[in-house]
Formats: sequence, structure tokens, C-alpha cells
Amino acid sequence: MPENPAGWLVATGRNRAIDRIRRDRTLAVKTQLLEAPMFANDNFTEDEVGESDFPDERLELVFTCCHPALAVEAQVALTLRTLGGLTTEEIARAFLVAPETMKRRLTRAKEKIRGAGIPFAVPSPHRLPDRLGAVLAVVYLVFNEGYGEGRGDLAAEAIRLGRLLAVLMPDEPEVHGLLALMLLHDARREARFAGGELVLMADQDRTLWDAGQIAEGREAVERAIALRGGGPYVVQAAIASLHVDEEPDWEEICVLYAKLVRQTRSQVVELNRAVAVAEARGAEEALALVESLDLDGYRYFHSTRAALLCRLGLNAEARAAYERALELTADGPERRFLERKLGALA
Repeated sequence: MPENPAGWLVATGRNRAIDRIRRDRTLAVKTQLLEAPMFANDNFTEDEVGESDFPDERLELVFTCCHPALAVEAQVALTLRTLGGLTTEEIARAFLVAPETMKRRLTRAKEKIRGAGIPFAVPSPHRLPDRLGAVLAVVYLVFNEGYGEGRGDLAAEAIRLGRLLAVLMPDEPEVHGLLALMLLHDARREARFAGGELVLMADQDRTLWDAGQIAEGREAVERAIALRGGGPYVVQAAIASLHVDEEPDWEEICVLYAKLVRQTRSQVVELNRAVAVAEARGAEEALALVESLDLDGYRYFHSTRAALLCRLGLNAEARAAYERALELTADGPERRFLERKLGALA
């Protein structure tokens, strides 16, 4: 029995899928050679004739799993479970739903695949844009899961896939936007924790930031904008680029967040906008924004609200908000950070 049976099954399934893609590719090559005898005297090698458009087999699998017959949310969840190696609980946390809810969604998606006979096949190049939205969401959620302490392998894999996507689809601005966003966030990895404890961005040692990665991220933002990009990933990347300035332009960040809210209709994005509003215009206006949100099951809602209440001197309410955030936070640096904040109020 393997030490980690679930991980072994995921790895074995992934390897079987890669083997199947290779067999299908070889069959396609030989069929093409049989159907096109005029190639016989040309200088093509068998590998060249059958060369895949994909620069990486795992990326190929992601596109294969993101079938448009499924809802985008189901595509993303299934791919994260099958290829990303994320647990149902981790996927549920990313979607802000209960694990049982996510388990039912995954089951329904699998049943639809079986019932509709959806094929496990690599899409032709002209169909790749139809699947791009789900593929970008998969890569970004894998990165987010790896952004915490101790999961750097996941973040590195997401960035690797992002770079490959930029090679595969160089004219898609959202691809460059996502790559830039991941690079700019990951550039601060070494400064996010000190002695195993969480360090807020304003308190981070900037000498620990990866300047080369920041430059690469900003270059990707510029590429996305040059391609007339203005989608959610490009906007988020522009925000991330402003964040790493010595003196962030908080008003500009507020403007970009307002645009992102209109694009996504996301309350989580609205919460992030409130943080920028607090820096640009004060905690009172920001708190009014936060109080209008319905995010009781989201730990960052309560920790953000607590920080704003502290700034306004409402310590009793801040303590209650920190306590609620602690209820939603597992052991680790984030929990210890919240405990310190709560202890300071006491």
C-alpha cells in the first residue's frame, strides 16, 4: 500500500492519460502518413509531422479536461481535482463553498461526462480559445493554493504553465495578464514570512523581493496592454504592478478595482477594493463598503473588517471580528497572526 494512496491514484491516472495522448498522437501521425503519400519524398520526419501544438503534456491535459460541454465552474473543479492534485476540501475553499457542496458538483460533472459520452480528446487549435477561460482559472487557482507557506511547488508549477501558455497563445492578452499577476505576487514570497510568521506587505523587507521576477511581470503587463487587453487578469496584474511601487498610487488602484468589480461582480473583489479605499480615503468609507457585503463564511472578510474597526477605535467590535476570523482559519501563520492582533486588543 502506498504511503499516500490518493496521491498515488492521481499520479497514476495522470500518467495513464499522458500515455493515451502519446498513443493517439502516434496513431494520428501514422494515419496522416498513410493518407498523404506525397510526404514520402519530403524532408519531414515523423516527429515533425506529428508535432503537437502544445509545448507541454500537462498543459495539453488541462485543455483536454476543460470541455465546453460542462459549466466553466465544473470544468475548473474537475481539472483541479484530476490534474492539479487538489483535495475536494481545497477546491471547496477556493470556490467559497462547503466541501459537501463541492463533492456533489464534482459527482454531477462526472455523471454528465459519462452520460453525454464526452470524449477525452485534445481540442484542435482553432478550438483552444473556447477553453481558455477555464484553463486560466485552473492555473490561477493552482497558484493561489500554492501561494501560502509550504506550497511553493504548486505556485512554481502554475507559473511554469503560465509561461507555456504565453508561448502557445502569444496574442491572448489575458494569458500575459495572468502570467504577470502570478509573477508579481510570487516575487514577494521570501518576504511574506519571517521566522514562520506572516508579514503584511507594508512591513515586508523589500530587499527580499525578486527584482528580476518583478521586471518580468511588468514586461508581461505591458505586453498584455499592447495587445489591447483589459480583461480581469490584465486589470489584476496592473493592480499588482502598482502595489510594488515604492509609493503605491492608491487612487489609481481604487479606480482599477472599481473596473474589476464591474467585470466580475465579485464580492471578494469588492472587499479588496475596500482595502484600497481605506488607504486612499480613510477607514470610515472603507468600512461602509465592507458592511454592505455578504461574506460571513470568508475569513478575510472578518479580518479586514476587524482591521478597519481598529483604525476607527472600535476595539470591542474589532475583537468580535477577529474571533470570527479565527473560527474560520486553520492552524498556521495566518492563525498566529490573527491571535497576535487579538491579543494586542486585549
